Amino acid sequence: MINKKILGLSGVILAIAVAVALFFLLDNKVATVNGEKISKTDLNEALLSQYGATALDTLITDKIVLQEMKKEKVKISDDEIADEMVNYMDAYGGEDEFKEVIKDSGVEISTIEQNIMIYLGTKKLIEPRIDIKEEDIQSYFDENKASFAQAEEIEASHILLEDEDTAKEVLKKLKDDGDFAKLAKEYSTDTATNEKGGELGFFSKGEMAEEFEKTAFDMEIDEISDPVKTDYGYHIIKVTNKKEAAEAKLDDVKEEIKDTLLESKLETEYTVWLNEKFEEYEIKTFLKD
Repeated sequence: MINKKILGLSGVILAIAVAVALFFLLDNKVATVNGEKISKTDLNEALLSQYGATALDTLITDKIVLQEMKKEKVKISDDEIADEMVNYMDAYGGEDEFKEVIKDSGVEISTIEQNIMIYLGTKKLIEPRIDIKEEDIQSYFDENKASFAQAEEIEASHILLEDEDTAKEVLKKLKDDGDFAKLAKEYSTDTATNEKGGELGFFSKGEMAEEFEKTAFDMEIDEISDPVKTDYGYHIIKVTNKKEAAEAKLDDVKEEIKDTLLESKLETEYTVWLNEKFEEYEIKTFLKD
């Protein structure tokens, strides 16, 4: 399947396996157990038996893709690789988490970039074979219309206090023209938002504590609430924006649906395309059983 996560995983497995093998091949003796040696030959055989066929399949497939890219004059720019790298980082929870995984695995960034280049090249080779029809888009929209609808949302900030007395003190400062963001930084016990002036961003119903939500959705823009008690403490809420609920419109989500259908069809078409190439190319393997 042409799945970037699968392609990424296979590339990482291959890189780690090769790195381990090369590291241990520096010395004929790779380990001892009660003085009995485990040799590099033992290790090589174990790696080949467990990963050899899979790793070779990956290398053969990558070679086919690269030759096809050259034949069809398919180019992948540095900007395209950088954009896709951001998606990889997001999948791992952000840039810092991604770098930590890379550091721990010992895989070079250049290996990931090469893997991304092959993935994007494969997409460009296969996409011309896929035709997304208008009726396909309409059908998908009709079946998933509810998921595209805009739920009612509000944007708000809050100051979280441990006790009611402190909450009343802060509220008084706000009524005396105190700056909400500054007071959030000074007083709020919510460490995830206090440095951002208490900003919570947009949210819909069902995402916040019931008492918090009931108050916030009844407020007007720029209105500041009295202290609201939840299990977390006492909140002072300020609503900063609203989005009304709206029914989904096909024109607004057409490109999103097209991309979704394209990704789905790529999964299937990749298998067909690759089987064709395996038939077309002269491939010889020399791994011993």
